[in-house]
Amino acid sequence: MQSASVPKEVSENTASVEPVHPPAVVEVPRLVAAAPSKPVRGRLAPGFAAKLNLLVDLLLVVASLLGSTLLMGHSIQVGNLDLWLLLGMAGLGWLLVGTALCLYDPRFSDRAPLDDLALVSITVVSITGVLYLERLLIAGGMPVVALSFFPLLLWMSVVGLRQMVFRRLAVREEPLDEALILGIGAMGRLTGEHLSTMGRRRVTGYLAFSNDKVAATSPQPQLGRVDQLEQVLCQLPVDIVYISGNVQKHGQEMQAAIKLCERFGIPFALPAHPFRMDRARPEQTHAVSDGYLHFVTHAPAPHQMAIKRLFDISASAAALLVLSPLLLAVALIIKVTSRGPVFFKQQRVGLHGKTFNMLKFRSMVVNAEELKAKLEAMNEQTGPVFKIKNDPRITPIGRFIRKYSIDELPQLLNVLRGEMSVVGPRPPLPKEVEKYAAWQRRRLSVRPGLTCIWQVSGRNQISFEEWMYLDMQYIDNWTLLTDFSLILKTVPVVITGNGAS
Repeated sequence: MQSASVPKEVSENTASVEPVHPPAVVEVPRLVAAAPSKPVRGRLAPGFAAKLNLLVDLLLVVASLLGSTLLMGHSIQVGNLDLWLLLGMAGLGWLLVGTALCLYDPRFSDRAPLDDLALVSITVVSITGVLYLERLLIAGGMPVVALSFFPLLLWMSVVGLRQMVFRRLAVREEPLDEALILGIGAMGRLTGEHLSTMGRRRVTGYLAFSNDKVAATSPQPQLGRVDQLEQVLCQLPVDIVYISGNVQKHGQEMQAAIKLCERFGIPFALPAHPFRMDRARPEQTHAVSDGYLHFVTHAPAPHQMAIKRLFDISASAAALLVLSPLLLAVALIIKVTSRGPVFFKQQRVGLHGKTFNMLKFRSMVVNAEELKAKLEAMNEQTGPVFKIKNDPRITPIGRFIRKYSIDELPQLLNVLRGEMSVVGPRPPLPKEVEKYAAWQRRRLSVRPGLTCIWQVSGRNQISFEEWMYLDMQYIDNWTLLTDFSLILKTVPVVITGNGAS
């Protein structure tokens, strides 16, 4: 949606809107079960193009390096260890620089082509410089590989495939995010049409302002009124809220929606241009490319977040490889000593309220969930969390693996899949989230993790309220240094079993 064209239609249509009776409301609970739309057949999984692009580019780095060597008349010395070391460092360097520059962000296709070209160029120049230095240090300047044609070959192949193949492939992906639109007038309708055209966000539904007029052309599905926003956010996973209102007509309702989004920690967007403009254009077009100013409740750090995700992938993969003997031994002991499956799959709530199956080694009897209702009166935790010190449902081996957090190790697979992070608030159960206060739901604004401040602050020895405040402290003050500090603090806690039950 062009930022200059939307206000024109909005101003012309909303000028004639008169207060009417509130639109007929569809009960939200009836829509909750139907809201998660099924993936369209033939569409690719979100982020598929970026992952495939990364894999192909790593192959192109190696091919360009070998191709440059052959073009300069040198032979490929397959038996030379220096060659393999240079190839490995070239691939690793490309991965690190590309990650730091968010080159393979799932939304890379939304970036302007020239911006994308600049990022690729910076990465090619950086890797070429590193390889020149590496060759000098490792091979003493000997032509193990020739770099004369390397930057040109790499730049042309990467840019060509990215522009002609991968950016087009990304358009065929399923939407990444669920969007909720406030307003069923011209602005709301055009916003929904724009999001559908771009294909990067799926519209979950619309909420009508108090004086919005319902017509045959009103966008669907309508989930109710704007004053039901809190109820909708509690029941539907939403990644962003578009507040498509007119400040003069809906100012009070828009302000209330902003405050609610801030409490929930959900990103929201406000119209960038409340006035009609025929020729004027914003000086920084990328900031308002969809006609909205976007806001988040914690400081955006895309480059640090990209590095955090790279760390999650590498750390979880390495840990699974190193700990594989322990994982196999624990799995065998669980199978031999108790009846039931080795793994326990439990539905948990992740980023922005989206559910996923969290993995654990089974540490309880098979019918543990059924027995939980009989033990509710023995709960030793405040708030919606259920924990008791000497839980009779825990098996003998289960007590040991829970004390030293060994039962949590399968969650490294959740980290590898992107459902969790190494560091982040623990993922809650859906029943616990239902009892959250609005401010507590803000802990769902970040990806859940294996460990956080709570794990190194006494775990079950602190109250639920303190736990929530510690998670808010992590969200509001997050840095990469904070994550590494928490990882180092977690190690002695896990070894000693401090605070576990």
